[in-house]
Amino acid sequence: MTTLRLATRRSICRREFSTSFPSQTALPFLLRNSRSAAAPDADSGSDPSNPNGRFLRMIMFGKPGAGKGTLTARLVRKYDITSLSTGDLLRQHIVEKTEVGLVAEEIVAKGGLLPDELMLKVVSSKLDALRHKHWILDGFPRTVGQGKLLDAHLRKKDSPLNLVVNLDVPDEVILARISDRWVHLPSGRVYNLSYNRPRVDGLDDETGEPLTKRPDDNPEIFARRLQQFYASTSPLLQYYDSSGPSSIAPSPGPKAKLVSLRGGTSDEIWPLLGHAVRSTVPSLRERNEERRRTSLSEVVSARKESNSYINQSRDAHVNADCIAD
Repeated sequence: MTTLRLATRRSICRREFSTSFPSQTALPFLLRNSRSAAAPDADSGSDPSNPNGRFLRMIMFGKPGAGKGTLTARLVRKYDITSLSTGDLLRQHIVEKTEVGLVAEEIVAKGGLLPDELMLKVVSSKLDALRHKHWILDGFPRTVGQGKLLDAHLRKKDSPLNLVVNLDVPDEVILARISDRWVHLPSGRVYNLSYNRPRVDGLDDETGEPLTKRPDDNPEIFARRLQQFYASTSPLLQYYDSSGPSSIAPSPGPKAKLVSLRGGTSDEIWPLLGHAVRSTVPSLRERNEERRRTSLSEVVSARKESNSYINQSRDAHVNADCIAD
């Protein structure tokens, strides 16, 4: 009888061992496969929230002082978008007194526009690194020639523009606004005493460093810059406008959507801008939504791995008992 019970127990252990052993080898294999299948998405640009593989590639135009920087910052805070501002890059060069900064400071102080060759390579090198990201380019291109060159470069990289926004703010509103404008040059943050005051007058909210006036923030220089804007940007907007007649030869391939947004303040334009962005890329995620999705995924993954570990430990304990017997 004792011999029969021992044989029966050994038979059960053999069955336990044969069923538990594959689970110990197969389960980690499945987990590794699920992770490696998801990992290429981040590198290849296959965004699961973007079923058509579309990324926001946007440029924004507006008169000097129209609020491009303010609105761009609001978009970046709300959505998973990277902002590239040629103005910020140049202001940093000016503060650091680099060779480019010294040349730029002299041109800006006179109300001039920077030459093409000063910015093209800087912009294209930055955009190439953002090929599989949503991005906004602020302050470039400024001429039809730059626009054509930018289009050609982006199409060569298979990442053409899909949205062009023009901020249409009345001249008299901007002229009244620039007298109240103060900036933090190292970061490019802009404040206005009328509607976007710093928490402490004269100091940057984040660093506490002093704010300064831009050298071109005076009525005389503004008037010259406004004339230059109309002379250079009006043809550029005509170039991007596929709905109207144009004497400018367009670049080959599909054109980006041109949207003109009119308002007196950034708060008036903001909801219009949000609608334009979402209608261009409907699956664009808000940053909070992305964090919630990632957090939930981590919880589910951790729970699966925990259950897997418990099951494997239980099987290993049973098998150890069998071997001991």
